Amino acid sequence: MFMYLYMFIFMFFIIGLFVFSSNRKHLLTTLLSLEYIVLSLFMCMYLYLSVFNYEIYFMMMFIVFSVCEGALGLSILVSMIRTHGNDYFQSFSILGC
Repeated sequence: MFMYLYMFIFMFFIIGLFVFSSNRKHLLTTLLSLEYIVLSLFMCMYLYLSVFNYEIYFMMMFIVFSVCEGALGLSILVSMIRTHGNDYFQSFSILGC
């Protein structure tokens, strides 16, 4: 039973990595695929920690850091849309900051 669940979560992770590596037009889709990967890692760690009866305190720290990562990504997205007008990666360059 747990083997099928691990395989299902692993497929979540692989699909998230595929979307992250294949779609590089918009910043929003990149951020969503990163959150999808974090969610799959959260499910995998929760399953692992609950099966072996470990402390779940680490899960709270992981969720806090992933929320901070999501908030930072959204703030970068908002500042990019305010300065450039869209979230295309091709519309800005590092030299023109």
